[in-house]
Amino acid sequence: MIYLDHNATTRPAAEVLEEMTECLQQAWANPSSMHEPGQAARRVLSDARARVAQLVGCRGAELVFTSGATEANHMAVLGALAVGATTGRRRLVLSAVEHPGLLALAQRLQAEGTPVDLIPVDGDGRVSIAAASRLIGPDVALVSMMGANNETGVLMPVGELAELAHRAGALLHVDATQLLGKTAHRFDDSGADLWSVSAHKLHGPKGTGALVVRKGLECPALLSGRQERHRRGGTENLPGIVGFAAAAERAARTLAADVAGLQARQARLEAGLRAALPGVHIYGEGVARLPNTSCLRFGTLDAEPVLSRLERAGVVASSGAACTAGGTQPSHVLLAMGEGAAQAKAAIRFSLGRDTTDDEIEQTIAAARRVIAPLLQPTPASAETVAA
Repeated sequence: MIYLDHNATTRPAAEVLEEMTECLQQAWANPSSMHEPGQAARRVLSDARARVAQLVGCRGAELVFTSGATEANHMAVLGALAVGATTGRRRLVLSAVEHPGLLALAQRLQAEGTPVDLIPVDGDGRVSIAAASRLIGPDVALVSMMGANNETGVLMPVGELAELAHRAGALLHVDATQLLGKTAHRFDDSGADLWSVSAHKLHGPKGTGALVVRKGLECPALLSGRQERHRRGGTENLPGIVGFAAAAERAARTLAADVAGLQARQARLEAGLRAALPGVHIYGEGVARLPNTSCLRFGTLDAEPVLSRLERAGVVASSGAACTAGGTQPSHVLLAMGEGAAQAKAAIRFSLGRDTTDDEIEQTIAAARRVIAPLLQPTPASAETVAA
């Protein structure tokens, strides 16, 4: 099976599993305990924190380990709004193409009385700086933005947004989940105040992530307790954090080679699909994108049957739409980019991984040609209509 859904999750690397197993066997004590086994576990935690911070580009003291990026996003938004409320800043501004989990939080907050504004995006999926400048004012507590969109891979103008937010006295939070391990972007170069990351996007374990909180910034805890400098209560998931550290260390070591390889294979996949099939439309190809992400459609073929045929042919990809009990809904990202419902339901995302091979790309192109071409052929009835 050829797995091309790495934006959803990645296979844990061998060294990640090895270090996690060793941690479970050797450093199983509670890092908050004052006895020697507990202090040994605390030293392991401190070392892992430093290793993750090295990749992220922050101080170890700025890292708050969480259960993943969703929790980190909630902590950032709710914390910033709580701080802002003390000075009369109550408004939240985010883009129209954020992750559904963050948009759901915004909808809940809006229903509870928090003013929320969405920044529109252009046809390539980049946020409108002109619209952002109009929306970010003195009553804004937080601007929250994906560093790279998970569906299209389009990179957002984080630096420009940081400048706008700070000029208005607001904070900037970046959901950097898709940036880490796929780009050279770092927290210390971004201008952001808060960053969310997740281990399982770079061959680490699920259930482990972090929020980076800029030094000196107040951020109230979601879960009360004295762990993580009183910012996130609960005994630390030490095996998961150690696995995150192992994944981060490997990603830092191989980043340049990984990015170069991904870019070459992304280009080959897109060129090959265009040569093999008519009507291939690639989203965001005119702007900077992640080197591993190709969001495209084959005419207006619905994504569901295409994905089913590809999987039967041995290729796993994903849809740009969210699955529901009643079927598939059009991608909110593509609708925000100005696409119609039919186009938005046709989007397919191929997200490559650092272990994706050239041969797998060629096999994917061949499989797409074999199983999708028949769907693009006019039926006899439609051919007669055209002839008439």
